[in-house]
Amino acid sequence: MKIGIISDTHKKIGRAKKAIDLLLQEGAEYIIHAGDIVKKEVLDYLEEKQIVYLAVYGNNDMALYQYHNQYNLVQEPYYFKIKDYTFKLMHHPYYMTKDTDVLIYGHTHIFHSQVYDDTILVNSGEACARDFPRSKVAILEIKDEQFIVNSFSREIKSENWKKTVFKYQNRTGKKI
Repeated sequence: MKIGIISDTHKKIGRAKKAIDLLLQEGAEYIIHAGDIVKKEVLDYLEEKQIVYLAVYGNNDMALYQYHNQYNLVQEPYYFKIKDYTFKLMHHPYYMTKDTDVLIYGHTHIFHSQVYDDTILVNSGEACARDFPRSKVAILEIKDEQFIVNSFSREIKSENWKKTVFKYQNRTGKKI
């Protein structure tokens, strides 16, 4: 199972679209946006791509509240399930408890992946390239024995994405 993770797109619609396209090219079956979407056009693009997606409100998403019923937008922390795996989605790293199999968050603009007991934590970093001169996204691949986090980064003036792979033991005991 491959889950595309994007966060902190802010006002950079072109960078967000390139990031979403990469996630789809890499085989993402779902896309999770960890907040600070800012522009409705990012949600329109996800809808246009006809991918199953979920997006959590970030601290810069007040203007998107009016579209709550039009898109797959949720408040944090949001708990959900894909197959047998439990997820917690949030923008702010305030609810960092290990009460799910997967915890996805944003806000810091910094990539992070770690297994904490039986929970994998993933922050894809910033897609907008605001704080750093590169756009970042990730794919979490869940296998029976492993969590694989593929972190992708692209220098803003480049079309090429660099991939870095992080592998962790899947200790949940769940099968895909």
